[in-house]
Amino acid sequence: MNRTLKGVGITALAAAAAGALAALVVRDQIDRHQRELFSPYPLRRLASLGYMARSEASVDNINLLRDFVAWEPRRLLRNRAKVILQRMESQARETEAMGGARQRIDGAGR
Repeated sequence: MNRTLKGVGITALAAAAAGALAALVVRDQIDRHQRELFSPYPLRRLASLGYMARSEASVDNINLLRDFVAWEPRRLLRNRAKVILQRMESQARETEAMGGARQRIDGAGR
């Protein structure tokens, strides 16, 4: 019984170490390829989408994502880009609305 428990423990430890190593490798790949949105490699495109998800909403980023959605052959990546695009468009509309309100407030005091 004690020997079996030791074997199971070692196996679980090895599986956890392999999982942690795999996570580190994937994280490294994502960090390296964060600006390769139109790469021929899906993992690089996924990494780039992760980078875009953390980016600020701008006209350039919104247009880039629209182009990517039209170009991307993989449904999973295309759907991820659509979610990011919708967030950026919503953020841009909110920023525009706040800018218009700020202009009215600034202009009213003159």
